[in-house]
Amino acid sequence: MHNNIMAAGSKDRPPMLGPGRYSQWRSRFLRYIDTKGNGEYLRKCIFEGPYKLTSVVIEAVAATVNSPEVPEHDEAETIHNMSEENKLYFKAEKEAIFLLLTGIGDEIYSTVDACNTANEMWIAIERLQQGESLNVQDVKTNLFWEFRKFTSRDGESMESYYSRFYKLMNELKRNNLQVTTMQVNVQFLQQLQPEWSRFVTLVKQSEKIDTISYHRLFDILKQFQKEGLLYCAEIIAKKCKSIKHFLRCSTICRYLLSSTKTSRSNETSSSTRQS
Repeated sequence: MHNNIMAAGSKDRPPMLGPGRYSQWRSRFLRYIDTKGNGEYLRKCIFEGPYKLTSVVIEAVAATVNSPEVPEHDEAETIHNMSEENKLYFKAEKEAIFLLLTGIGDEIYSTVDACNTANEMWIAIERLQQGESLNVQDVKTNLFWEFRKFTSRDGESMESYYSRFYKLMNELKRNNLQVTTMQVNVQFLQQLQPEWSRFVTLVKQSEKIDTISYHRLFDILKQFQKEGLLYCAEIIAKKCKSIKHFLRCSTICRYLLSSTKTSRSNETSSSTRQS
């Protein structure tokens, strides 16, 4: 429990990087700094490097009785004469370094502490973590492969199927992998078990598959779940040699038998009361 809290972070401290959890930590860390008032400048320090001092133009000052004219000229930029925007960027560097060092363990700290900027630390952390996990390109390739090979499991409920698909889509999104709405919906519908085919056909005929979300498809299809499970039970029943075998074949069958029995009991009770 403590490790989970540390990994998630809080308002007072950034999330901690755990072994083999770089991808999750990276996402959480960036979300954490986005909650800061100067989050935009913290990101600049991490991805682009610290603000580099330049020069500022000092406007000309007309001569007075007590002082001569001062012509327009350039002057080295300092914390005292820079713009407010540049000052926020300049000051964010120290905070970015502090947050990064706070979000990593001692074994990584000793390696990246020698880095001079937040950007160097960020790159060093990423390189160190690549030794424990797949590089970014491999991760993307594997995710695309998982998406193409995603399918339902025998006897799986619609809720379970949707939950696994939802998690996969979140992983694609988190890794900036683009898949069209049409591709997502076609995959979601086509990989359901055969007993859903007639309901899938109805959905395809009544909905715009290229614009509707797969969340909405789930809401529509789960209305047919009982009919789909009954059809599945019929198929299993035909293949089973006995009632005992039938009950062992699938937890779905046991659920259907119990729910059907309850339903019939309720109908009988209702008829009795009406009589």
